Amino acid sequence: MSEQIKPIDVEALKALVRTVPDFPKPGILFYDITTLLKDKVGFAKLIDALAAHYIGRKIDLVLGIEARGFIFGPALAYRLNAGFVPVRKPRKLPAPVARVTYDLEYGSDALEIHLDAIQPGQRVVLVDDLLATGGTMEATVKLVKQLGGEIAGLAFAIELDFLKGRERFKDYDVYSLLHYDE
Repeated sequence: MSEQIKPIDVEALKALVRTVPDFPKPGILFYDITTLLKDKVGFAKLIDALAAHYIGRKIDLVLGIEARGFIFGPALAYRLNAGFVPVRKPRKLPAPVARVTYDLEYGSDALEIHLDAIQPGQRVVLVDDLLATGGTMEATVKLVKQLGGEIAGLAFAIELDFLKGRERFKDYDVYSLLHYDE
């Protein structure tokens, strides 16, 4: 069954993203998606556009990365007729987990997923709100590989092109809707 989705007006969606200078620290321009999320038409169009990229590709699971991946992940999973799996910060999941530790600008962090969340060979899309340097997504890719999942794609609402996070994922289908060069 083929599904037709109208082309997306990227500039209209970008107009719904608020920019906040000097947050969370001086010199940073923060792209705030809460203004896009509260717009029912904009949010629906964003999810439809993400789904359009994956419809027809047999996606078993959508993994959403804590915390904003939890916003997009379930909606995308619903549109793709797939299951949803949360990827969490440490000590948030109740059953046995796989864990990956990764480096941050000022220290390290970790992500976890239930050991039974992905069966070997399942096709998964990993989704988050933003691709910056790619460290969090890279850790999530490692978790999927540990569990034997097949990565069908990496999806983002926003990509900060100037940070070149995409370069970490040359072997994957990276799909971002809104691109920023500054």
